[in-house]
Amino acid sequence: MIHVLYLVHDLSDPAVRRRVTTLKQGGATVDLVGFSRGSVPADIEGVSPRAIGRTRNGRFFQRGMAVLAARRKLRTALFGLKQPDVIIARNLEMLSLTNKVNRQLTRRVPIVFECLDIHRLLLSTRGVGQAMRLIERWCGRNACAIITSSPAFKTQYFDRLSGLRAPVHLIENKVIWPSDDICPASVPRDDDRAWRIGWFGALRCEKSFRLLSHFSRMAEGRFEIVLRGRPAYSEFDDFDAAVAAEPYMRFEGAYQNPEDLASIYGEVDFAWAIDCFEEGQNSKWLLPNRLYEGCLHGAVPIALDGTQTAAAMRARGIGLTISEVTPSALARAFDDMTLETYQKLATDVSAIDVSNWIIGPTQSRELVTWLDSLRPLACEMRPDAINTNSSFAI
Repeated sequence: MIHVLYLVHDLSDPAVRRRVTTLKQGGATVDLVGFSRGSVPADIEGVSPRAIGRTRNGRFFQRGMAVLAARRKLRTALFGLKQPDVIIARNLEMLSLTNKVNRQLTRRVPIVFECLDIHRLLLSTRGVGQAMRLIERWCGRNACAIITSSPAFKTQYFDRLSGLRAPVHLIENKVIWPSDDICPASVPRDDDRAWRIGWFGALRCEKSFRLLSHFSRMAEGRFEIVLRGRPAYSEFDDFDAAVAAEPYMRFEGAYQNPEDLASIYGEVDFAWAIDCFEEGQNSKWLLPNRLYEGCLHGAVPIALDGTQTAAAMRARGIGLTISEVTPSALARAFDDMTLETYQKLATDVSAIDVSNWIIGPTQSRELVTWLDSLRPLACEMRPDAINTNSSFAI
């Protein structure tokens, strides 16, 4: 059994819980240290997290200053923890701390950079982009591997722009499930109610909000929009007021993944899998959680042509795509929507092998086995190491 030190950018992010669940399901033990952008949970899947500071969404300078301050707190935050066999650093700010952590160990351990979004500053062709990529290359100079969630992140960024040379390992944003084989119960469509589009997860796309609100008003009640998850309030003028002003849109708060997925996706017909946050770059390349969540539970996904999401749907022969993010384009996609048409779309989704949507125990064990295989890539015990215990003492 290997021991993982997981350094994370936001302890309150539900995605952190999913990764910890995957690691533990695969047989690893985990220590969890990081920043938080909300309240710090007392327990994450049996792990007590240790916070090293607070950061804010969209405040890149503030996050940088928090990293500098955190370097002085590492001794306290890590004291007494078991020596890891591998360090996983989620996002660039955490990658910047890994080399300092590694220098304090009795032996060097492999560093894995987990990058599930590509920040717009890293993609800039101007001086700031070049500087950010140099910082990334310097911070990741000792990384043994990179974890990312979409093949387009590899081909469009890590292969073309990033200065990192570590091999890329793909782990899609699938639903973590305690079994390798499940058969989600399908919820029959009630023809007496309006069609429902569910936009769940990280609600950060103001363009999607405007489109869906305009479209639902155009449809005059034939379509309802249901929002669930975590709104990025920094991306909206006043998210709560905007939702309250919409006659055919409602926000139902956060949800637990996977515990609540069957019930919340069972209430909708379509899953909104479009994200225009950092449009044309990150949003074009990502494969969102809601694609896997929705398809697992029978919701028909809606994607934008030309994106990695649309390509993934097309390869499986499922879903609806629109040509542009406008109310008229969405209306055209629903021009011929009948109950029979919808049932055919839903049947196509349900026919896809469930392994496309979940990470079960077998895949979790494969991940942990792969992490374990990285250990020979790290240096052997350093002769100048001060710590001789099996736990941190920095």
